[in-house]
Amino acid sequence: MRLSTKGRYAVMAMADLAAHEGGERPVSLAEIAKRQEISLSYLEQLFAKLRRGALVKSVRGPGGGYRLSRPSAEVRIADIIVAVDEPMTATRCRPGSPKGCTGTTTRCVTHDLWEELGRQIHVFLSSVTLADVVEKRVLGRTKPCELVSSESKPDELKSDAPAQAA
Repeated sequence: MRLSTKGRYAVMAMADLAAHEGGERPVSLAEIAKRQEISLSYLEQLFAKLRRGALVKSVRGPGGGYRLSRPSAEVRIADIIVAVDEPMTATRCRPGSPKGCTGTTTRCVTHDLWEELGRQIHVFLSSVTLADVVEKRVLGRTKPCELVSSESKPDELKSDAPAQAA
């Protein structure tokens, strides 16, 4: 799965908002644009979607800007990506489409692999909050699988291990 600029920038901007929110003054998009080096007009488009998704509240007038609509510990990264219409799929075909990955009505041989990867990405992004990102609690959340060599297998799993008498 490749996360587009839209999804990445939305998460970056929301993390910036969460990190700089506090006090009385809302955070302006111009400040976020400058700190994150994102086009202000692009941020305006993203924040319109984030506002419709009820993730941010806008404050109008002089000194206006944006605030998170709920605490950063309650805003999941997956919610942000979904709010900006970013699909979290790793397959070439659209869910529910009668047309398969191959352009016909059949799915490619690895379809289930990529579909499950998309689900796992969604599960992971649903487990990470803005607070986790801002407080740098993301790395180390998942552990890679260890390869099992024949030396590290328990005796009962080794194919050449002698059977033990009971």
